[in-house]
This record gives sequence, structure tokens and C-alpha cells, in this order.
Amino acid sequence: MGALQSLRGQPEYVDLAEKTGFSYEQIGVLHKRFKQLSHNEETLLREHFRKIPDLECNPIRSQIIEAFFDRRNFRENGEGTVEEIGFEEFLVIMSHFRPPSLHITEEQRESVRRDKLRFLFNMHDTDNDGTITLEEYRHVVEELLSLSETLEKDTAKSIADAAMLEVASISMGHMEPDEFYEGITFEHFLKLLNGFEIESRMNVRFLYMDTTTLCK
Repeated sequence: MGALQSLRGQPEYVDLAEKTGFSYEQIGVLHKRFKQLSHNEETLLREHFRKIPDLECNPIRSQIIEAFFDRRNFRENGEGTVEEIGFEEFLVIMSHFRPPSLHITEEQRESVRRDKLRFLFNMHDTDNDGTITLEEYRHVVEELLSLSETLEKDTAKSIADAAMLEVASISMGHMEPDEFYEGITFEHFLKLLNGFEIESRMNVRFLYMDTTTLCK
């Protein structure tokens, strides 16, 4: 309890609570996990994430790790990557996995959805050119579907393959032979995933915590 009281007395944690939507208690839990991962250092490095057992077999391990060091995900108009992150950057990244509050307006819910999809898009736009390939889009769909407990892995893969082919036929079906396919933009990405319920599906369990509990 004393630790939480000390958090309330620090202006930076007040700012973080307003910025991320986390409560003081949740910030305290995440700060403890940050210290565990960093071995009580002030910053986290990629090597700290690479040592997390639950992340070792994840097929998009490298994308997940890089997302924490991508300036686009924690700084407005950010570009490029950083070598280390502090607790504030860590907390901002974690807020992308936080389910939205039940007591928000439709406009706020749409804003949350857009932010989550932007984060997901950035994760696959590895060269930061503002587009993702058809194959990368297929991976996005497969990841989202794999979070469903009612679908088998092979079924999710088959649906993802079909989704990629559908996008290819829409995006490339009317192109001339000498035209170059530049990839899927973020606005196109939003339209393609219009039917996906993303708000509560994005969560991280590799940090030994269930982020679906991190809501008010």
C-alpha cells in the first residue's frame, strides 16, 4: 500500500495515468514487472525481451520485440528505433494491449480501435514505408484469428490465406501489367479489418501477466 501511495505523490505517475488510462495500482504492477525484466536497471534492452521463455517460440517474436523499440509506438511523429526504453515508453506500449473501458463513448471506442490497429500495422510495416505486403497482411489476420478459442490453428491459417487472396484480387485485379503494386496502406488496412473485433483481442501473456485484467 505504501508503494502505491508514493506513486500517487509523484507528478510523473499522474501524467502516465492520464496518458495511458492505467490506474495507479496497475502502473505499480507494471513497474514491478519492468524492474523484474530489466534486473532493476532504469532501461530495458532487446536482450531482456529475448530471455523471456514464453516469447521464445512465438512466430512473430522479432516483431513483438521491435514494437517496444519503435519510436512510432510511443512518440508522436516518431521515426526509427531506439536501443533502450525507459518505464514511460514501456507503459505506453503496454497501453496498446489494454482493453477499453466499458464506460466510453462510441467516438472514444473508435479512437481506441484505430490506435490498436495502427500499432498492429506498425508491427508489420518493418521498413517504415507506410505499407505492408499481402503476406504480412495474411500474418496479421492469422494472428487475430488464432486468438479465438473456437478456431483450430489450421482453420485460422486457411481463413488468413483466403483473406490474402481476396485482398490480392481487389487490389491487383484491375491493374495493368506494367503497374507496380505498392502494398496495403494504413487506411486500406482499416477498411480490410473493419469486421474484426480488435479491442479486446490484443493482449500479451509473455510478460507473465494477463492484460485483459488491466482495465478499470
